[in-house]
Amino acid sequence: MGILTYREALGRAMAEEMARDPKIFLMGEEVAQYNGAYKVSKGLLDKFGPERVIDAPISEGGFAGLGVGAAMVGLRPIIEMMTWNFGIQGFDQIINHAAKMLYMSAGQFPVPIVFRGPNGAAHMLAAQHSQTVEGMLHQVPGLKVVTSCCPADGYGLLKSSIRDNNPVIFLESEMMYAMKGEVADEEHLIPLGVGSIKREGHHVTLIAWTKMVSRAMQCAEQLAAEGIECEVIDPRTLRPLDEEMIFNSVRKTHRCVIIEEAYQAASVGSFIAEQVNRICFDDLDAPVMRVTNEFVPMPYAENLEHRVLPEAERIIPVIKQVLYMD
Repeated sequence: MGILTYREALGRAMAEEMARDPKIFLMGEEVAQYNGAYKVSKGLLDKFGPERVIDAPISEGGFAGLGVGAAMVGLRPIIEMMTWNFGIQGFDQIINHAAKMLYMSAGQFPVPIVFRGPNGAAHMLAAQHSQTVEGMLHQVPGLKVVTSCCPADGYGLLKSSIRDNNPVIFLESEMMYAMKGEVADEEHLIPLGVGSIKREGHHVTLIAWTKMVSRAMQCAEQLAAEGIECEVIDPRTLRPLDEEMIFNSVRKTHRCVIIEEAYQAASVGSFIAEQVNRICFDDLDAPVMRVTNEFVPMPYAENLEHRVLPEAERIIPVIKQVLYMD
């Protein structure tokens, strides 16, 4: 068992998969000679050469489309978006081509492709560089949407995403790339569609993903000192969603708080809340509550950014509210 950063775990996953399958290649802005904007692809150019680690021009629509075409003829591309804020430029290729091709070709053209890169706010990057896209892409039939909250999960889920025969959206976080954690020395894959219980508890279920899992764990630790035991669960894959894990946890705790770095309307959290209300209505002792971004463009100022994002000072009062402690 070794200690790796999140970026190292993702890089190791790509290196192992590229060594295993010569059809896999990586393309994106600065992924080759610069070793990746966030150094996730460090060393891959030296190991696999310029035919398989390809620096793309600044045209997300262009290299996303090239990746879709390559997947249609039998290759298995990994397309890195330097950030999903820029990846929005490639949404036409992702939504209208990658996601729909298998259906529209009556099964003749599978599109085994991974689109990966950082999603959501980093730190003081302001409105145009702090957007979350999982809510938009979660609504597209034909896409799988995957997140991870730690190096071990990132490693196992990225390997499974690369091996999947469907287009996969793999969402990372700039704030997590330096995060360190244990990763098994031997190869391991985490199946898509299987969530994880990060902390056992019986008073309330906290549902979070990506870096919001750390926020949820922080709140759970703080509340444990007051005798409140939170169960923290990470769906990991947002599409397909591990609904049974969520329902079983809510049936045990009878309360649910969803924490997400997104706006309140039409988000993944709103979908999960609807599912929990519908399936677990008789098990709930309080309404399902959510903690989301404030509905404003992300400010540049550090103190204002802090107020927009879900932080412990906003999350803990909501947890106490579903426990009728306020």
